[in-house]
Amino acid sequence: MTSNRPYHHGDLRRVLLAVAVEAIEEAGPAALSLRELARRAGVSHAAPAHHFGDKSGLLTALAVEGFELLAQAMRAAGDDLLEVGVAYVGFAVRHRAHFEVMFRPDLYRADAEEVRTARERTGALLRSGVAAVSGGPDGAGDVRRNTLAAWSIVHGFATLWLAGALPPDAGGDPQASAREVIGRLFA
Repeated sequence: MTSNRPYHHGDLRRVLLAVAVEAIEEAGPAALSLRELARRAGVSHAAPAHHFGDKSGLLTALAVEGFELLAQAMRAAGDDLLEVGVAYVGFAVRHRAHFEVMFRPDLYRADAEEVRTARERTGALLRSGVAAVSGGPDGAGDVRRNTLAAWSIVHGFATLWLAGALPPDAGGDPQASAREVIGRLFA
């Protein structure tokens, strides 16, 4: 007797992460279960646990992937801090599932070395952009506070956009709207 269920994927870890992204986009990270993930991927219910251990392990891998994707988006924006902020918002909109997990350290192993490394790499990009417009690294305290302010603004905008909480006159293009809002800081 043969089964119609696929029993092997070329890169099951990648498939499981992709299926997790789809599931989180549909119902949020709290509703995610490894059993449902396995069903969606067409594998045994033990397969996700083999790759990630548990749900926290899966979400840890998703957070790492998210921080790496965010760092890529920010690097691609170049040295212009405004465009780095716009890239942050664009990332949040394009990678909503990652965004929802990355900033919920209660969902994953936030102290895992790979998470700390990926998060620090992303933070360093923002800090260097802020240092460039703050006049350099001399005022380290100011750079730290200005980095927190810049991150709060772009993260807050992205979160409000994703929640549908911005007023209707905010526009229909998240990146164009973000550019206008963030640009006020440089006026």
